[in-house]
Amino acid sequence: MQSITSRVRKQLSPLVLLTLSLVLAAPLYAQTFTVLESFNGSDGNLPGSPILDRAGNIYGSTQTGGAGGSGNVYKLAHAGSGYVLDSLYNLNFREDGAYPLGALTFGPDGVLYGTASQGDDGNGSIFKLQPPAIFCRSITCPWNITILYHFGNGLGNDASHPNGNVVFDSAGNMYGTSLNGGTGSYGAAFELTNVGGTWTESRIVSFTYGIHPTAGVVLDGAGNLYGTTSGGGANGWGTVYKLIPESFGFEVQVLYSFQNQSDGNTPYGGLVIDNAGDLYGSTAKGGQNGGGTIFELSPSNGGWTFNLLYSLSGLMGPEASLTFDAAGNLYGTTSADGTHDDGSVFELSPSNGGWIYTDLHNFTGGSDGSDPVSSVVLDANGNIFGTASKGGPDGAGTVFEIAP
Repeated sequence: MQSITSRVRKQLSPLVLLTLSLVLAAPLYAQTFTVLESFNGSDGNLPGSPILDRAGNIYGSTQTGGAGGSGNVYKLAHAGSGYVLDSLYNLNFREDGAYPLGALTFGPDGVLYGTASQGDDGNGSIFKLQPPAIFCRSITCPWNITILYHFGNGLGNDASHPNGNVVFDSAGNMYGTSLNGGTGSYGAAFELTNVGGTWTESRIVSFTYGIHPTAGVVLDGAGNLYGTTSGGGANGWGTVYKLIPESFGFEVQVLYSFQNQSDGNTPYGGLVIDNAGDLYGSTAKGGQNGGGTIFELSPSNGGWTFNLLYSLSGLMGPEASLTFDAAGNLYGTTSADGTHDDGSVFELSPSNGGWIYTDLHNFTGGSDGSDPVSSVVLDANGNIFGTASKGGPDGAGTVFEIAP
């Protein structure tokens, strides 16, 4: 299983020529970087991708740490001009599952849903977290957990080791992927349906062409699912796929197989989709400069066209999905490039048919953190929130804000 703690060093991005347009790396913007929280292990370790509620409170999970060492779900709530950390739930390996790697999701009912990559019998779980039914007068109030599904042996009809987040369709059905399980244990896509308060899991696809998805899926308006596999495909370097709902299951369509040339290889992160149905993602390795790529896949004449947007320098590119803002700019993290080789936060802005790459912050490995391997999220004012999986005063990671 891919660990979010694996890292390699990167270099700064050079000038690249894309689609006959010269795209220059922009100078560093005047940004204000603030550490909102530093983890110390007892309250969590190795934080993953955060999400925001409508009030601007931050929610997330840590891969390990917490009271039992199996991971912690937390909330950073506004308190005056700062934030207060509230530990919502410490996962219990045997009862709940452990080591949550994917981001949390707000369900249609407004409560939190997440995945645990291991635990119980070793194969992971899907859980729901909600506030206590009775008003809590304590400073910190643990939430109530409900385990919706424990994954079984990972073979046959079951998935195993869900690493990504889950998504909901308009009918309230839940979808996700697992790193292993399915036929041959190369990974699976699954669906959970709720009938009368009972959730039933079914494997909808066993990955055998592209293999080992490390991120979840995204939905379009027609109910199609899109995602990536970190390996497999025509050349063995990973794929982008589409799952098309039919009367009796889903049809699998491979949209692109990476070639380990200028297109890159090993897409660990998932996809984002724009209003036109174009898909955007990244590869962790390869490309013109060896450090991974940022790409677009556009539907065209019944097929899909691959467009290279930017080629990064170094040995490892982004390990998490990208994020759009309202203006169409893309944001992401790199785990080990930047001035100090401790990672960076970047922005890609469309400009005259090309894209401008900008470093928004270069991590130092000190109090600001290091090794950001998560997606970032933006609020309505353009503030960027994310996590560094390591570093900080106690080495257990940080939550940060970048204000324009």
